[in-house]
Amino acid sequence: MSKSTSWALIESPYIRSLVAGGVAGTTVDLSLFPIDTLKTRLQSSSGFARSGGFSGIYKGVGSALVGSAPGAALFFVTYDSSKRLLRETRQANEQLAGGPGRGILGAWSETLEHMLAASLGEVAACSVRVPTEVVKQRAQASQYPSSLAALKYILGQRAVVGFGGVWREIYRGWSVTVIREVPFTMIQFPLWEAMKEYRRRTTGYSVVSAAESGFFGSIAGAVAAGITTPLDVLKTRMMLARERQQMLSLLSQILRDSGPRAFFAGIGPRVFWISAGGAIFLGSYQWACNVLEGVR
Repeated sequence: MSKSTSWALIESPYIRSLVAGGVAGTTVDLSLFPIDTLKTRLQSSSGFARSGGFSGIYKGVGSALVGSAPGAALFFVTYDSSKRLLRETRQANEQLAGGPGRGILGAWSETLEHMLAASLGEVAACSVRVPTEVVKQRAQASQYPSSLAALKYILGQRAVVGFGGVWREIYRGWSVTVIREVPFTMIQFPLWEAMKEYRRRTTGYSVVSAAESGFFGSIAGAVAAGITTPLDVLKTRMMLARERQQMLSLLSQILRDSGPRAFFAGIGPRVFWISAGGAIFLGSYQWACNVLEGVR
């Protein structure tokens, strides 16, 4: 059984992924930016109050607006494309092996497909997300009065450190961001896909509604957020540091200065923010996909 459909507004699945991803990214970043600011200030080594406290919670929103749509669009077009390719490969292997579930990885094949596709999507999205995060978080932590001021300062260092130095500065925290995002997305997206598939099986409908997708996204996001909070703290400290620092030396410094509890700073706002963000992000993505596919 399927929900009623009319003519699709966009036939190409790649363009649908791009557009729906852009809508989802912009919607979630604008909706939850104040909570993200509070989380960043809680994790800052300068402390919550010195980083701005509850004032100016929309500092850095400019860079978020610039980066949210292309970052999310790049994620979803990579994720959906990889998922389709991996599914087609699995189905071909299963046909050769004698039927569904008889491939090399058996019942785990589909879950591993979602994990790999989501990981590839995150790596692609980080090419946009990391520069955005560097600029945004420095404004959020009140190191600069605005995103534009933070960006101008980084670009202004070209005369001293050269283009390569500016490039390294704007991509500071790339490694730890990827290390944080890949485990996060490997937890969130298989959970989200599994809950959607369970809903399809129990209702008999081939399409999941935006509300259902948002609910499942909220649960999956909360679980993934709690587990990956230590990586998020490490990423935030690395991006806010006045000077570049190696990830392992920063890890040792945090343990020495603040102890293990520092790695769970901001876990409450982070879990709440990402749980709500998962609902908005994956709900609005599903809504956009359904509209663009002509599903009523």
